[in-house]
Amino acid sequence: MDEALALRLIALNRAFYQAAGEGFDRTRQSAWPGWRRLLPQLPSVRPLRVLDAGCGNGRLARFLSREGVPLHFTGVDFSPKLLEAASAALGALPGVEWALVEADFMIDAERLPEGSFDFVALFGVLHHTPGAARRAALVRALAARVAPAGVLAFSAWRFDEQPRFRDHILPTPPDMALEAGDALLDWRAEGVHAVRYCHAVSDAELDALVEAALLTPVDAYRADGHPGNLNAYRLLRR
Repeated sequence: MDEALALRLIALNRAFYQAAGEGFDRTRQSAWPGWRRLLPQLPSVRPLRVLDAGCGNGRLARFLSREGVPLHFTGVDFSPKLLEAASAALGALPGVEWALVEADFMIDAERLPEGSFDFVALFGVLHHTPGAARRAALVRALAARVAPAGVLAFSAWRFDEQPRFRDHILPTPPDMALEAGDALLDWRAEGVHAVRYCHAVSDAELDALVEAALLTPVDAYRADGHPGNLNAYRLLRR
C-alpha cells in the first residue's frame, strides 16, 4: 500500500477513536470469550510480564487479574481517551504493576516498548492496520519482544462474514486505492457518526503472518461475538 494512503487511513482511525472512544469504553467492558482458551498456554512465571499492543481500556489486564494472575502489565494504545479509561481501571486491580504508553505503533512498529515479555497480545488491532507489509512488520516486531518460552497471541476480526457489519461498508472514495479486503465502515451510535478503516484478514494472510513471526504455532481457533466466530485467533510460542 502507498505510504501516504496508509498514513491517511491511520489518521482516519485515530479520529474515529477520538470521536467514539467514550462509547467504546462504556460498551466494551467484558472479556472476550476467546481469551479463556489462552489461559492454559500462558507461561507459569509470576508475575507474568504482559505487553498488550492496542490495550484500549485495559480489559485484558482486568481479565487476567480476575483469573488470579499477578501481572507486570504494559499497555500501548494511540487513543488518549481509552488510555484514560485504562488508567482508572488498572489502578483498582490488586496484584498488578502497570504502565501505559501512548504510541501510534501502526506508523512505526518500533514505537512499541522495548523489553522481553512472557505474553504479548495483539487483539482488535490487525483489522485497523493498513497494508499487508505493515501488518507483517507489526507481527514481527511483537514476536521479537517475546521472552524465551513466552507466547504471542493475535486475532483478526472477520467482519466481512457477517451481514450486519457488511451493511455498514461505505463506497470507496475514488482517491483511495484500497487493497483487497479493505473497507471503510460507517459508525452511528450514541449521537456519534464516524468512519473507520478495517481490513478483513483472510485465513491465508493469517497463515502468512504466523510464518513471518518465526515462532512455533500452538493453536488456531475462532471465538467471540454472535454466533461465536467473529475473531480468528493464532497463538505462537518461542
